[in-house]
Amino acid sequence: MHDMNPEQQTDSGIDKKVMKRVGIGAAVVAIAIVAIGTATRINATNELRETAAQAAVPTVATVNPKRDDNDGGALVLPGNVQAYNSAAIYARTNGYVRRWLADIGDNVRAGQSLAVLDAPEVDQQLAAAQADYQTALAQQKLADTTAKRWAVMLEKDAVSKQESDEKNGDLAARSAVANAALANVKRLRALQGFTQLAAPFDGVVTSRSAQIGALVVAGNAAAQPLFTVSDVHRMRIYVRVPQGYSSQVRKGMPATLTLPEYPGRTFTATLTSSAGAVDAQSGAVLVQLQADNPDRALKPGAFAQVRFDVGQGGGNGLILPGSTILYSNDGPTVAVVGNDGRVAVRPVTITRDEGATVLVSGGLRPADKVIDSPPDSIRSGDRVNVQAPGGKGTAHGK
Repeated sequence: MHDMNPEQQTDSGIDKKVMKRVGIGAAVVAIAIVAIGTATRINATNELRETAAQAAVPTVATVNPKRDDNDGGALVLPGNVQAYNSAAIYARTNGYVRRWLADIGDNVRAGQSLAVLDAPEVDQQLAAAQADYQTALAQQKLADTTAKRWAVMLEKDAVSKQESDEKNGDLAARSAVANAALANVKRLRALQGFTQLAAPFDGVVTSRSAQIGALVVAGNAAAQPLFTVSDVHRMRIYVRVPQGYSSQVRKGMPATLTLPEYPGRTFTATLTSSAGAVDAQSGAVLVQLQADNPDRALKPGAFAQVRFDVGQGGGNGLILPGSTILYSNDGPTVAVVGNDGRVAVRPVTITRDEGATVLVSGGLRPADKVIDSPPDSIRSGDRVNVQAPGGKGTAHGK
């Protein structure tokens, strides 16, 4: 064997050192890559968790309560306008419509014919009943003559007392049969009279379903009325007054009506009666007003805004949209968002309900942020994002 020269030994040592350093450097790079990848994955996982947590927090729109500046004490409530009298005209006998004599919008007088029905079965039944009555009358007349003859013969002792009593009894029975036959004739005559449909009072025809040739059946619960006659010279207006104001509305109190089809025009009405009881479902008292209707501007079934003057003190409440109110077993509540993004559910008292808006008292301040259209599942302590005016959510409570 030949010994390696010093130069070869030196090169070999250098190569080993270089390879060792390269290996160490590669290991450090690999460790760094693994560390960077792990950190990236951990950061992405944290970001995903944070994003999921933010997505789980609902974004809500809020409104601020407004003060009720109605110092005049006006109470405005929805009302339903009804005719002073209204009658649905049904057929009282079976038959066919021969003709109708009044249409919707026609003015009619009490007793005026509205339609004529053909009822051939009733006509035949009446003819048969009249014949039965004539037969009963003939039998009654014969029984009367016989009883009188037996009474004369009884005075002469030609017949027994028993036979005379039997003839008198037969006369009484025949008289009862004749009376029953007469009652049946009167019943069928009355039924025949129902083929003429008449208006029960002065008014206007507000509906008509009678058609020529149509079959009408008396006593059919699913049948529509052939006519509806309404007395509209004076109207009734029904209003539900919240319990909080029920003590301030009383009989004889004036009110003004406004209708959407007559902008700028008002109608005068007077409160005539009150139910005197609070409805358990609505929490309101039903009251009735009446208003004259000389030009028939008020129509049955119309919607009206009724304005009561209940005096001072109307400015003590706050106005909110009706969509902010939550109804539960504990009564009406609202969901308020704090500065930390946490929800607080607060009870309120509704003192006036105007449909789109409500007047509430207690539990709120004008600076509170009240959630509009809150979900039914919302509870105190829940975290929410408040929607910014531009439509984006602003996170709270991170």
